[in-house]
Amino acid sequence: MPPGTAVVTGATAGIGLRFAHRLAERGHDLVLVARDEARLDAVAQELRAAYGVAVEVLPADLADRSAMATVEARLADRDRPVELLVNNAGFGLKERFLDNSADAETAMLDVLVTAVLRLSHAALGPMAERGGGGIINVSSVAAFLPRGTYSAAKAWVNSFSEWAAQEYRPRGVRVMALCPGFTRTEFHERMDVGQDSAPGFLWLDADALVRAALDDYDRGRVYSIPSARYKAIAMLARAVPTGALQRFQSLGRK
Repeated sequence: MPPGTAVVTGATAGIGLRFAHRLAERGHDLVLVARDEARLDAVAQELRAAYGVAVEVLPADLADRSAMATVEARLADRDRPVELLVNNAGFGLKERFLDNSADAETAMLDVLVTAVLRLSHAALGPMAERGGGGIINVSSVAAFLPRGTYSAAKAWVNSFSEWAAQEYRPRGVRVMALCPGFTRTEFHERMDVGQDSAPGFLWLDADALVRAALDDYDRGRVYSIPSARYKAIAMLARAVPTGALQRFQSLGRK
């Protein structure tokens, strides 16, 4: 049978856009979620023309609970089942905690944590009922490092994904956390951070990253950490004292 429908949040740029292309290439019909309706429509047209798949668009700001409700309703629709949810939407804050407003920090938490929780909740019910489906939560290698509230939010995503993978595997549902490092996308540009903010060898290609992540998902892995260098960083982070790791907080921020 052909692959089912995949929902991708943050689908108009970067890792989310590459997921949309690679999933369409695999034959998935798509539901694309992002804030910019014009960009969503342009991406949808491109994917329909390139791959011959059906593409829905759902304009939504996931920091807005009422807008997020429309995405939850689509995921929970038993008459239009979703085979795969990619929780990719996210953003970072350039400044350190006390230099950001509490509202800005809360908005980031809403997108990085609350949206992942609520959209996963909406998707898991129908998936567990029918005994199939999956979720890929785009986390970060920052989850293993002490880098403020962004890292704390991504650590929650890792913990949630690891638990959900074990909880729902017996019911036919796969859950995986994808933990990329610095990736050449619009993410840092939107933070007003240049790509000279981290050494060149640390930067990853988004398309290669997504291809590797989908291979890991196909293999049933709970974590996908792209490249040997980031696997090593994640492993070392567990052994190096927090105080020593904090010396590298400025990476990716200047």
